[in-house]
Amino acid sequence: MNPLPDLPRVATRLESARRILVITGAGISADSGLPTYRGIGGLYEGRHTEDALPIEVALSGEVMAQAPAITWKYLSQIESACRSAGPNLAHHVIARLAEIAPTTVLTQNIDGFHRRAGTADLIEMHGNLFELYCEHCGHAEAVADYSGLSTLPPPCPGCLDHLRPAVVLFGEALPGDALLRLQAVLDEGYDLVFSIGTTSVFPYIAQPFLLARQLGALAVEINPGHTEVSARAHVRWECGAADAMDQLARALSLDMSSPRGGKT
Repeated sequence: MNPLPDLPRVATRLESARRILVITGAGISADSGLPTYRGIGGLYEGRHTEDALPIEVALSGEVMAQAPAITWKYLSQIESACRSAGPNLAHHVIARLAEIAPTTVLTQNIDGFHRRAGTADLIEMHGNLFELYCEHCGHAEAVADYSGLSTLPPPCPGCLDHLRPAVVLFGEALPGDALLRLQAVLDEGYDLVFSIGTTSVFPYIAQPFLLARQLGALAVEINPGHTEVSARAHVRWECGAADAMDQLARALSLDMSSPRGGKT
């Protein structure tokens, strides 16, 4: 474990912060052993699916509407990977930051790990695999996992249609309530912003980090590689999320022996 540069600076700023914003992407869940759906070590590794479709097409709103069984097949594979993993130390430390100052977490992840770790103020911009709903009649329900679903797509108990997860598929619009909540956070301002495990290619993920200087906030990036926002970071920790948050928890004297939320 290499010492983090400017760790005392970040810890001191946290201890005096009035509001904190944490932005996370797939990299934070990689420390849980959760593979991404594509890329090195991913579920598909850049190749077509067994249905001869790019994964971006299989996981699109158009295919969900026309051939939901195909989209459900690959969503269930992602859910299976989530079921065998869980929140890691980074998720738990982030949840504990709320004990220092009001903390909002903006995540692109659909694995539900932040929620399981105990984060209360959570913006799941791309939705959650475990919240299901019917586009036809509006029936909604939550499931712990997909093991109890007898068929895919699962039938809707309220009508003759089928359920789908409340996630943003390729080609679909972002949820309006999440966008409104994010705008409220930007309007309120924050004293420190973390960007953790995301390449920040989407404008709505990069913007809150890029606004840090305008707001007088400290911008801290945690990522092994350079990203779209690296040049605008005040502090860069080039390592994994769990390593960085472990050192931060120690600097803040947080007792992580009994973390909030679900299992690690």
